[in-house]
Amino acid sequence: MIHIDSTLTPETLLPRIDRLFDLSAGKIKAIAATFESSPGSPVFTVQGSYVGREWTEWTEGFHYGSALVQYDATGEAWFLDWGRRKTVERMVAHVTHTGVHDHGFNNVSTYGNLLRLATEGRIEAGEFEKRFYALALKASGAVQAARWSLARDGRGYIYSFNGAHSLFADTIRSLRSLALAHRLGHALRGENGRRISLLDRLVQHAAVTAEFAVYYGEGRDAYDVRGRVAHESLFNPADGAYRCPSTQQGYSPFTTWTRALAWIMCGYAEQLEFLKTVPDLELDPLGGRGKIESMMRRAAHATCDYYLEQAATDGVPYWDTGAPNLVKLGDWLHQPSDPFNAYEPVDSSAAAIAAQGLWRFGTYLNHEPEQAGRGNDYRQAALTIAKTLFHRSPSPGIDSPLGLSSPGGLGLRPAWTARALW
Repeated sequence: MIHIDSTLTPETLLPRIDRLFDLSAGKIKAIAATFESSPGSPVFTVQGSYVGREWTEWTEGFHYGSALVQYDATGEAWFLDWGRRKTVERMVAHVTHTGVHDHGFNNVSTYGNLLRLATEGRIEAGEFEKRFYALALKASGAVQAARWSLARDGRGYIYSFNGAHSLFADTIRSLRSLALAHRLGHALRGENGRRISLLDRLVQHAAVTAEFAVYYGEGRDAYDVRGRVAHESLFNPADGAYRCPSTQQGYSPFTTWTRALAWIMCGYAEQLEFLKTVPDLELDPLGGRGKIESMMRRAAHATCDYYLEQAATDGVPYWDTGAPNLVKLGDWLHQPSDPFNAYEPVDSSAAAIAAQGLWRFGTYLNHEPEQAGRGNDYRQAALTIAKTLFHRSPSPGIDSPLGLSSPGGLGLRPAWTARALW
């Protein structure tokens, strides 16, 4: 269980954040140099170096999007030039990729960041260039929404690369692509010119995920622990009946892969943020703001609380809450995570995603006076996780294989750090 440090502020972490971007600068350039001619996307590491894999390639957008975030944080032109050029050269196939549930990961990270930077005036971009980015985001949202299956009650969900029977917890973060396309004024067109609302499909997918992927401790089955998450939910594609939980990367359907848990935490938090920009008139036909936000808040509360219970005291979880060798680590819930243990890996990616979700949801709750205390707890938990993740590794060379071991004085803007790091 996490031990929340209530004394932390974003400003107290600035030296570590400064060093983080110093390290990432060298790593982004190194990956760029070694991957210019590599097939596939950098998905796996072998002996500390990324290797390409042609499959769903859900990380290619991170490859170039990380350079755009690096530019946003530091103002170093190389990262903008490289990220912009590679987005144009490499990402077009992802815009119309009908075979995946990963559009939010790939296209929002690239085209989305570029449009945001242009809209904020952080980069010079003419009207045609901004329309180009917007067109990519519109197409991406529509293509993602077209990957659609129906559950028995008539609601639908975006199905995973496994097929029409499969709903992944991860996909909650691809709803960003639908949200952006909708806010840009776009809709999916179906047979006979039927206009299909991207907002409607966003809400339906979020509701089906909240019902079947998230547990609430209400006796659904023997494994119904409040906040637990099933990575995959299986349906009968013939009639839409729910079948059972499953998993692709977790230990079992009856334990919780902590990265899926983190996706849910962050996904619902950012959708609640998005709903603040949507007029009531658009939500009324879909059930109304109160019903929709209540569904999302319930899922976010449950999963955030479960994460805080299942993480180690420093806020970093192990890869699955039911990993079979956790028992060999002793009282692992009441001690800091051990990334060098011989039995089960920690998941720093899950920690980073969860920290973003906790910060976003905590900030959302802080706008409501009766929830401010709980919101502050979530925000302080996020900072506690960040403090751990940004700490220098006790093992020489682990966190700085490129020799970038000292802060580089990047001059990060504190306002940017507090606003956008999460």
